Amino acid sequence: MDVKLLGTFKSTLSKTNSQRFHIASVTLSVIQFGYTHPIKRKKMTYKPWLLLTCLACFYNAEVHANSSTTNTQLKQKVSQAITKLEQTKRKSWSYQVSRYENEEGDITSSIEQFMPFDKDKQQWALIRINGESPTNKQSRKFAEKKQAQAQEREKGSNYSVKLREIIQQDSLQLTSESNSHMQMSFNVFLEKLGKDSVGKLQGSLTYNKELAFIENITIVNNDEFSPMFSANITDLTLTLTFININNTVLPHRQDMEMKGTFAYFTEIDEVSTDSYSNYQYKGDQ
Repeated sequence: MDVKLLGTFKSTLSKTNSQRFHIASVTLSVIQFGYTHPIKRKKMTYKPWLLLTCLACFYNAEVHANSSTTNTQLKQKVSQAITKLEQTKRKSWSYQVSRYENEEGDITSSIEQFMPFDKDKQQWALIRINGESPTNKQSRKFAEKKQAQAQEREKGSNYSVKLREIIQQDSLQLTSESNSHMQMSFNVFLEKLGKDSVGKLQGSLTYNKELAFIENITIVNNDEFSPMFSANITDLTLTLTFININNTVLPHRQDMEMKGTFAYFTEIDEVSTDSYSNYQYKGDQ
């Protein structure tokens, strides 16, 4: 199973009829650049080291400066954990996805159901949209959208990013450890975010020692960067959370927060969340 992280800034170049610029993400989030108006430049308020401190406190982690765990062992553990995730057959499970997006104050939400049927059957169903039952027209548009996305995946044009590409394993460092968890930091490079992002993205992950899987991954920026011409990202936080069900690693939650500007006058202020629930194993299809 690939974690489709960022369909991100690549697709921002296409302007829609409603003058909104679209940044797609994994199943994860949809970033849309909204209205145009003069804005005041905001200073970066996000402090990535504060996040790392909070995560360490959450697990009551104790920092071990002289830990016996070597970088080679860290790399091996993370590599095996990624392999476990890659081996998950998502099409063997049914589940629900609750999506929430806030694009410059424009809030939308939906609940979607996935059933692992054959390709000739409808796998996705729209259960709720903006707190209400969908109309026939909304359900039809939803089905068409999912079908188009499936076709893009088959063509290999969905800009999926694998965890092995996100986590630079040679840079893994143990930052804290408890009896149950390890906290690690690592460097991040995503080619689709452009060369200007090099050295400006930092990652951290939490590793469950007993079940040998990655519980969450957080990526933040430590400086402003420009993923494409006229776009400037000042604040970026991406968090992926996973669960282990019967020794199978599955997505649990994906969160993204992004702030910046596009073409100097268009404000980017996006919060999006995808929450996965009601997993049921249906067997190999």
